[in-house]
Amino acid sequence: MEAFRLLVRHEPLGLPAGEIADQLAIPANTMSAHLGVLSRAGLVSSERRSRSIVYRADLDRLRELVLFLLKDCCGGRADLCEPLLRELAPCRD
Repeated sequence: MEAFRLLVRHEPLGLPAGEIADQLAIPANTMSAHLGVLSRAGLVSSERRSRSIVYRADLDRLRELVLFLLKDCCGGRADLCEPLLRELAPCRD
């Protein structure tokens, strides 16, 4: 989750895998496994730039996931999700 949050903060440029590992103080091989999971889930994309692999958060996919979770969680009852929507309101400003 921390890796994904870091990538969201670095949109649209993304970050090289090694820098993500360094910033989060996680061994490179462990970080690689985490990034692989996020990539297979479609939440991040990667691009080779020279000798580095740069990762970016897929914000469209994140939006789809959040909307799915909200709609599925509420089951058609908007009152159940209203507290969460109020918390998200400052994000729209």
